[in-house]
Amino acid sequence: MPRDLEADQEMLRTVLALAERRELARAAAIAEQALASGFEHPLLLNVAATRLENEGKFADALGLLERAIALAPTDIGVRNALCMCLQRLNRPAEALIQIDALIKAHPELSFAHANRGNALISLGVLGKARQSHLRALELDPDNLAAQASLAAIATHRGEHDEARSWARRVLARVSGYPDAILSLAAAELAAGATDSAQLQIFQVLTDPRAGQAEKARANGLLGDVLDAAGRYPEAFDAYAACNESLRLLHHRFAEGPGILSYVDSVIAAMAQVEPALWAARPAAAVDASGAAGHVFLLGFPRSGTTLLEVALDGHPSVASLEEHELLEAGVLSYMREPVDFGPLLRADESKLGALRERYWREVREAGVEVAGKVFVDKHPLHSLKLPLIARLFPQARILFACRDPRDVVLSCFRRRFNMNPAMYQLLTLGGAAALYDATMRMADQARLLLGLDWQVVRYESLVEDLEQQLRAICGWIGLEWVPGLGDFATRAQARERATPSTAQLARGLDKTGVRHWRHYQPALAPILPTLEPWVRRLGYES
Repeated sequence: MPRDLEADQEMLRTVLALAERRELARAAAIAEQALASGFEHPLLLNVAATRLENEGKFADALGLLERAIALAPTDIGVRNALCMCLQRLNRPAEALIQIDALIKAHPELSFAHANRGNALISLGVLGKARQSHLRALELDPDNLAAQASLAAIATHRGEHDEARSWARRVLARVSGYPDAILSLAAAELAAGATDSAQLQIFQVLTDPRAGQAEKARANGLLGDVLDAAGRYPEAFDAYAACNESLRLLHHRFAEGPGILSYVDSVIAAMAQVEPALWAARPAAAVDASGAAGHVFLLGFPRSGTTLLEVALDGHPSVASLEEHELLEAGVLSYMREPVDFGPLLRADESKLGALRERYWREVREAGVEVAGKVFVDKHPLHSLKLPLIARLFPQARILFACRDPRDVVLSCFRRRFNMNPAMYQLLTLGGAAALYDATMRMADQARLLLGLDWQVVRYESLVEDLEQQLRAICGWIGLEWVPGLGDFATRAQARERATPSTAQLARGLDKTGVRHWRHYQPALAPILPTLEPWVRRLGYES
């Protein structure tokens, strides 16, 4: 039967009025009834999607919003809602595409620039995120979300005075704003005021306005506060609560075979190749990058790679890039499951040369000029891509950071990373220990088979005598020693990309992480048998 156009228009006005008054339940009930009757409209889909998001059904909400954007590609509200939903699904790169399209059409929208900044924070790109939030404030000086995010960026960088300033501006207008409270708590922790920090964190944990992600952050920060106060069993419980919330938020990464299965398949595929074939691979043609040298800075997360990269970046003859995915095209070509390294070993120079050209092009697009310099590509889990690295860049050097496995796994469990399948594995002690074991087995096999120039650097030696270790590394790379490489704190704060180490390095060299695992030994007991072989193999005392 034909629809009653006048009645439909009246229904849409009613839904809009209810949504504007925040009577979401009533608005959604009407919207869902209309959708069920076959009447699709962007407003109805948006309202129904909002209720699904409030119920935690983000994937279902995304489906409705994608239908809405297909109906109304220029609708500001729908595209913004789609961006926000993608953010909640931890798909910030896709969210950024949507919000960039919105900003291109409507550059005057303050909230769009703030949402762009938040997507960039999720991607770990702090400098550009800060620019987006400052632009949002130029357009609307009262934009609370932008002010709170600027506080969070300053906290990431260890700039706690600036974080306090932004957070207080937010709290002067909205008491108890969770993100602002957490920035203040982090500043109190940095100042050693653990009691004050704990009280502020409890405000967030008991605030009904705080969402699951904010409470996860609060529990993670509470763990840091309790750790600083020497209350280690309570700290472990807080970290565990944080990680359990994150596991629920990012459960999609638990689907499928997972990263452990992939690493095992890479190890098996390497073993199926005759060792002589790895050794007999043809030398790579000279690339056109103009780099004076090429170093891959690898290891397992929290093993000291960020400290090494920031220190080396102080050398005038070094250009570095932090945790950019520069090998994706090669992985898609030669390391997809089921993994078989035959095609990689048989690949002709034209195919490999194209991948090298793409690699260096992406380095340039990231704003790094390598001509005449030693290029340091820091990405811990590129350890899993060593066969590809050896084929594309056989003359590259491998600087491999290692640390007491027990401290590594504990640190991974305590820290919050941008989520992906590997980082999801770190949300449990058992998962972190299993991924550490698999990654180290992979690296050990690669070191023996691939014939790369390989240097191991121990984190404990770095923090004990940084200058001596850096002198040795410079000599190995072929660089003359220059003073000041150890003065990395200011450089760490200026980093474009966020890592869990950034704020820590902004405080200077910290030796408290050495043998910190002993404070958590009872909690670590179930995973110590997994780590013990590596403890012995790497020369750490049992």
